[in-house]
Amino acid sequence: MHIDDLIDATNLYINSEEQDRPQLSIPKEWAQGRTAYGGLTGALVYSAIREKVSNDRLLRSFACNFVGPVITEAPYDIEVEVLRQGKNVTQVIGKAIQDGNVCVMVQAAFGVSRDSKIDVPNTDHHSMRAPTKADFLPQIPKITPKFLRHIDLARQAGGLPFTGSKESKIDGWMRFTKPPKVLTDAHLIALIDGWPPTTLQMLNWPAPASTMSWNIEFVYPHYAFSPLEWFAYQVRTRQAADGYAQTEANIWDSKGQLIAISRQTIAVFD
Repeated sequence: MHIDDLIDATNLYINSEEQDRPQLSIPKEWAQGRTAYGGLTGALVYSAIREKVSNDRLLRSFACNFVGPVITEAPYDIEVEVLRQGKNVTQVIGKAIQDGNVCVMVQAAFGVSRDSKIDVPNTDHHSMRAPTKADFLPQIPKITPKFLRHIDLARQAGGLPFTGSKESKIDGWMRFTKPPKVLTDAHLIALIDGWPPTTLQMLNWPAPASTMSWNIEFVYPHYAFSPLEWFAYQVRTRQAADGYAQTEANIWDSKGQLIAISRQTIAVFD
């Protein structure tokens, strides 16, 4: 099932009366181990949130906590609450709930654009060459996460998972394998989480890992990107100890414009 179909189903759900709502579920092809792909579940909760916010308010920050697994092929619900809508900023929370348990919780902040005397341009750049095709992991049954069939990754630096690499960074590019009709901020959220944690490449054998919290700050939200576009991605491990790691990534569009900063806290069970 294409991501557009899942987003459309979510938007229909959140805009329907409770007695008329369709049932939400995520197919197995979007699985990531024992749970649904986190980038997708975060994006779907965000999509429901976006339906409650006026279009003049652009996404400025996205904060997501993965509380528990979202089981694929099983029904779940989404609840949205507008915490505050001020003159300039709207704060909204959304929850994915399965079997009565909160599995994913998202808080999103939206803000209108204003004239300002403060203008500090970004100075972070990358020197990666643009890819011509995907180059990461083939689909290997029971090894490669199922959701990766929907995302093209082109790695240019960093190791593959469980190869005992000495590096704790990843450089590369990403896009959807089958382009969406229109690339929205929900699509970008789903795309940004496609890379594995930087710490997995440092292990010599498979071990589970789980993102606990994930924050994205949208630096350049006035975008109109092509659904075919490759996005550059560079992530660095800020520190790792005691079974947890903090990572920080920059995301650029194909023209070299920094569009987002992504931060994660990751638990590794090695």
